[in-house]
Amino acid sequence: MEFLVNLDVDDLERGIDFYVQAFGLKVGRRFGDDGVELIGGPAPIYLLAKDSGSPAYAAGGATPGAQRHYTRHWTPVHLDVVVENIDTAVEKAIAAGAIQEQPIATNDWGKLAMLADPFGHGFCFVQFLNRGYDEIATV
Repeated sequence: MEFLVNLDVDDLERGIDFYVQAFGLKVGRRFGDDGVELIGGPAPIYLLAKDSGSPAYAAGGATPGAQRHYTRHWTPVHLDVVVENIDTAVEKAIAAGAIQEQPIATNDWGKLAMLADPFGHGFCFVQFLNRGYDEIATV
């Protein structure tokens, strides 16, 4: 099994610049003017050019009245990126255009930083401490 991560963006070159600078990814394959593969992480990220205001789709077709927008939006799916040094990762992401949404929080298992990319997609940096999630695991 392999996971692929797909992210809609309204400006493909801006998306490439952000993910290359913030995460150190590299451009793999290009798919015409509408898509690019970014490699160098644990799963490839595919940036897909979709205009702001275009119909948003779910199973069965367009979701009535729903349109893509690239302001901050909530979704139950987001990326967690495990890093060695959360402060450095946050600084690098902000310099590339991310928005830090809350101060870095320290928990028994590690540190957590919540951010959003320039396209409204939320992501977190995680820096494990001690035994990581084993600090809170109940089974």
